[in-house]
Amino acid sequence: MRQNLASECSGSAAGHGRGDASGTTVPNYLVFAILTTVFCCLPTGIPAIVYAAQVNSKLQVGDLAGAQAASSNAKMWCWISFGLGLATFGVTVLLTMIGTLSRMHH
Repeated sequence: MRQNLASECSGSAAGHGRGDASGTTVPNYLVFAILTTVFCCLPTGIPAIVYAAQVNSKLQVGDLAGAQAASSNAKMWCWISFGLGLATFGVTVLLTMIGTLSRMHH
């Protein structure tokens, strides 16, 4: 029992779901989802958190296929959020540079 609890804790800290009886672990991407929601793009980060939160609960009921699908969706939404955040940052920097350069010429 203690060994199982220790492996659960270490798996959760690493961002992995508990796994099924065969020892298969499924990454839940919860930390990545929270970070991209806070720092990159809130609207696309919310579905990432929702899907990431579903991974462990699906594994607990033995739904490995559902857990893998939720994990895949969480990863996809995390990367969408990261990409939109990066693009927004790039556009902001570009517009700031253009505004600064236009003031220098006047």
